[in-house]
Formats: sequence, structure tokens, C-alpha cells
Amino acid sequence: MATVDMRRLETGAGGGFDGMGLSKRVDDDLDDDGRPRRTGTAWTASAHIITTVLGSGVLSLAWGVAQLGWVAGPGVMTLFAAVIYYTSALLADCYRTGDPVSGPRNRTYMAAVRATLDESKVKLCGAIQFVNLFGIGIGITIAASVSMLAIKKAGCFHKEGHKGDCNSYSMSPYIAIYGIMEIFFSQIPGLDSMWWLSILATVMSFTYSTIGISLGVAQIVANGGIQGGLTGVAVGINAAGKSITVMEKVWRSLQAFGNMAFAYGFSIVLLEIQDTLKAAAPSEAKVMKKATAVSVAVTTVIYLLCGCVGYAAFGDGAPDNLLTGFGFYEPFWLLDVANAAVVVHLVGTYQVITQPIFAYVELRAAAAWPDSAFVGTREVRLWPTAVRVSVCPLRLTWRTAYVCVTTAVAMAMPFFGSVVGLIGAISFWPLTVYFPVSMYIAQRRVPRGSTRWMFLQALSAVCLLVSVVAAAGSVADVAAEFKAHNPFRRG
Repeated sequence: MATVDMRRLETGAGGGFDGMGLSKRVDDDLDDDGRPRRTGTAWTASAHIITTVLGSGVLSLAWGVAQLGWVAGPGVMTLFAAVIYYTSALLADCYRTGDPVSGPRNRTYMAAVRATLDESKVKLCGAIQFVNLFGIGIGITIAASVSMLAIKKAGCFHKEGHKGDCNSYSMSPYIAIYGIMEIFFSQIPGLDSMWWLSILATVMSFTYSTIGISLGVAQIVANGGIQGGLTGVAVGINAAGKSITVMEKVWRSLQAFGNMAFAYGFSIVLLEIQDTLKAAAPSEAKVMKKATAVSVAVTTVIYLLCGCVGYAAFGDGAPDNLLTGFGFYEPFWLLDVANAAVVVHLVGTYQVITQPIFAYVELRAAAAWPDSAFVGTREVRLWPTAVRVSVCPLRLTWRTAYVCVTTAVAMAMPFFGSVVGLIGAISFWPLTVYFPVSMYIAQRRVPRGSTRWMFLQALSAVCLLVSVVAAAGSVADVAAEFKAHNPFRRG
């Protein structure tokens, strides 16, 4: 295999990428790095971010608010929204090295780290990013199958009554169905080609969030008032009739704290999204900051509404998911619509999350074997029609295999969602805070000991503490899941 210069490959320096090849082209339809001219805008970038961030986890925030209470719950969410916006703005400034308008592009997160930090940090960043993306892909698969299964259960409860035996269905068929859907959508070449899917996913996220909030408001009216307390779930026998020990309160609070911290976790794909933006004055970084501000503001409003309305409706007994935890049973058809919207949204989320992994492997293969027919794109006629489509054998086989692996792991380990929480807790600090702060300091040459330098280091230290305590809460959750779940149980 030929030696691959990853710096030149990731920035596009020295020539443009033609499909999956690397031949240099000179054309008015190319950007300054030789790639086909980008067409993304602040609005398509916002759609990609919202697709990534606003997953079905928003429906679990009522549980998080219940653990922390009316004071800390909304406060923590708002605080982390500000932190995520700030560190994302720092990362956006690292898209180009040197000049913010004409400097070399860093098309991926790893490319930005390689351009500003040492090689050991590049390897560390790559390992954390790809493990995180792989784990999230599995978690998304499980979450989507849970929503599909919830449609089946909602119909069962409607027919058999709320006490009916409707919890014995297997998730495996639904995981397989979702995997087949993702095999099809994984053939979309890249983020710049899937703007329409992200917009559709964004619409779906607003749909199920609105339904969840509306059902919560209806429950508040039915209750005759707002439930919940200032400090959240009480120790002892709480309002929901459950016994909570001091340690359980601590672990749940830590877990809720961590969940809120990385509910905004889109830094792992921020630069990949920024790389879809068309050249604009004054720079892509300015456009990306605008997209980030809009996305964080929108998601924060929805997070606060879902979390607070859910807690007000159910108090200490808030379910871990407003739609699949069956805090609501009727109208069952509306629950079906909401859960179907969750599934459609998660199809888009899976694609946005996995594109960096797809691109990394395919770009390396293109650099190593630029003349290979297996790596290149060919025209294929769809029999028996005359329609011709472009097919890349590498993309078809590699992406299909990847989706099959994530689907198989989800099927074998349906409790993997708890493991994803642990992975997210561990990766929150390095990917969301440490690397953006370190790259910004190196690129802007922030003087050591200056006020800004001390502020950035303090921010990094506080977020490291958040990662540690969130990981502790996640470890307790994983241990409980392993204890309660039998991987070999059927049905």
C-alpha cells in the first residue's frame, strides 16, 4: 500500500478529489481546495446540527429534571447550552489554519487537531471520536427500534387495556428492519448530499417534540396543577410512592447532570458539517457560528419545554421517555405518529453521525489505490429499466458491512444504550472542550497566563469534573443494567 499523507488528504492540498479519485482538476465549479464547489448554507448546517443533537433523548429530559428539581434542572440545561455554544465557536475558528478566509481547510475534526497539535493527540482524538461515533450509532439503532416497538405496544394497550400483557415483544425484528433502512440510506455519498434528509429529520423532531409537550400540558390540566419539587426526587418514600436511598439520589443526579451536559454533543461532527458550507464573506466560521447559535437556541427551548412540561405533568414519577415509557396511553394513534416521527428522525441522525467514519475509510482507500475500479465510481443500469445510477463498489460493500455490524451489536446487546451513556460521559470533556480549547489557544497564540488563557483553562477543568462525575453516574447505570438484563433471554 502506498504511504498516505493524511495532512494533504484531509485538507485537499495539492489537488482535488474527483469522486473517489485524487486527480487534479482545474474548473470554475471547484473550491479553493480542488473539491466540487460547496453549496451548504447556515440553514442546512442548522438542520444537520439539529438532526444530530435533537434525538429521542429530548423525551428523557423530564426524568433528568425530576432528579435535579425545578431549580437545578432548567439551570443546568441553560448553563450547558452556553458552554456548548462557546466551545463550538472556538472549534469553528479552527476550520481553516492561519488565515480565516484563505488558509488551508481542515475538513475533519482530526485534520484540525493534526494542523495545530502533536501527532499523539491526533491519534487520541481519532480513537475517542470513532469509538464515540460507533457507540452512538448502536445507541441510535436501539432507540429507533424501541420507538418502533412502542407503536406495537400502544396498539396492544389500546386493545387489551393499560394492565394488558404488552411487554413481552422482542426488539430484534425491529432492529433488523431499522438496519435494512440504514443500509439503503448509507449509500448517500456525503453530508453535502443529504441536506434534504436532515431537513426532513428536523421537521420530524419538531413533530414528536410538539406532540410530547402537548400531551404533557394535557396531563397537567388533568392533574389540576403542576407537580414536582424544588430539589427533585426526594429521599425516602417520594411522591411517586417509590423508596429512594441517599446513594440512589446521588447516582441519579450525577447521571442526569451528565445527560444534560452531552445532550448538546455535536462537536464530533461540527467541522464535517462546516465543510459543507459554500464560501461566504467574511468566512465559513462566521456562518457556522450563526448556524450553531440558531441550533443551540432552538434545541434549548425544546429541551426546556420537554423537560419542564414532563416534570410538571408527572413529578417524581416522570418516565425515562415520555413516548415509549408509557406516561401516556391515549390517544394511541397520536403516540404512533410521534414514535414514527422519532424513527424517521433517527434515520437521519444515524447518517450524520456515521459520515465521518465512512469518509475516513473511503478517503484513505482512494489515496492508497487511486486507480482501482473497486474504489472508483461506475455507471450501472438498473435492470430491466433504462435508468442508470452511479455506484461505488467500495461504498456499497464497506458501508453495508458497517451498518450490519452496528445492527448485530444492537441486537445482541439491547442494553448497550447505557454503555453509550458511559462513552458519552468519558468523551464529553476531550471532544467538546479540551481539544477545541487547546486548538484555539495554539492557533490564536493566546499568551500563557493571560486572562483569556486562564479563563479557557478554568472552563476546561470544570468540564473535566463534569465528565468525571457523569461517568461515575453512568457506571452505576451500566452496572444496574448488566445486573437486571439477561443477554441470552429470548422474547
